[in-house]
Amino acid sequence: MTMSAVVERDPQLEPGAGPVGLHATEVDIAERRAWHTNGFLGVVVMLVLIGGSIALFVQADSSGDDALAAVGAVAMLLGVIAATSLTIVQPGTTQVVQFFGRYVGTVRRPGLLWLAPLTTHRRVSVRVRNFETGHLKVNDATGNPVEIAAIVVWQVSDTAKATFSVENYQGFIETQSEAAVRHVAGAYPYDAADDAESLRGSTDQISLELAHEVAARVVAAGLEILEVRISHLAYAPEIAQAMLQRQQAAAVVAARSRIVEGAVGMVQMALDQLSREGIVDLDEERKAAMVSNLLVVLCGDSRATPVVNTGTLYQ
Repeated sequence: MTMSAVVERDPQLEPGAGPVGLHATEVDIAERRAWHTNGFLGVVVMLVLIGGSIALFVQADSSGDDALAAVGAVAMLLGVIAATSLTIVQPGTTQVVQFFGRYVGTVRRPGLLWLAPLTTHRRVSVRVRNFETGHLKVNDATGNPVEIAAIVVWQVSDTAKATFSVENYQGFIETQSEAAVRHVAGAYPYDAADDAESLRGSTDQISLELAHEVAARVVAAGLEILEVRISHLAYAPEIAQAMLQRQQAAAVVAARSRIVEGAVGMVQMALDQLSREGIVDLDEERKAAMVSNLLVVLCGDSRATPVVNTGTLYQ
């Protein structure tokens, strides 16, 4: 009697299933446009309020009217608030606007702008940036230690996620990029025969896979990956000499195989031409001797020294 049981896998344990934690909580926020208008209008309003408040203060001082002084104080306060709402947005940068801690939007328009009163704003650059990961030591798919580094070209795509979803998006992308490089490098051998995929032979494909891997890891921070390229790839120093000798031996074997293949073709061509034109009639033993001599001449490392035979082949 046999018994069988069906084991159900938890979807949370599947790779790429999502965050794992107490409630698998992520900051759910997306960029939106914040209210703003021409900054020169704000400058005019500020000057009118501050100038009017000064005029009211002077009039109140001469007349002794406390009401005018109160109105002047209010006008002065409004002028200061209008002044603090002015900001300059440079090309390639944005301003993330908050109202008492609540995100209200992002301003991408460059120039002198007037934002909503009583709001705070934080500058976030959306320029294209790049960095190079450190030289990481990773075991490739065959277990050989290799050193690898990559250049990551990126920019901020969603300023709200970059500001509020992670603590420091610059450090976040650097750490996640190193993790992606380790993961991809461990899935391929450093070198492979028969045109198989490898780190050294499939650079474009590996770079594309790295770009997708890094992009999937940093999408929660609102970052966009433009390009990832391998900048350094080598065997680790402790095995570099042995691997170099192996590559040299493989190159020598491949070269010898090519030389022998070409020499056999030349010998075959020579025998066929001699037989076709009837220059000499060779029996099997003389053909064997001719083939041996030609192969020695064609495949030898040093220059062959001819020996003149004054007798016959059978003496």
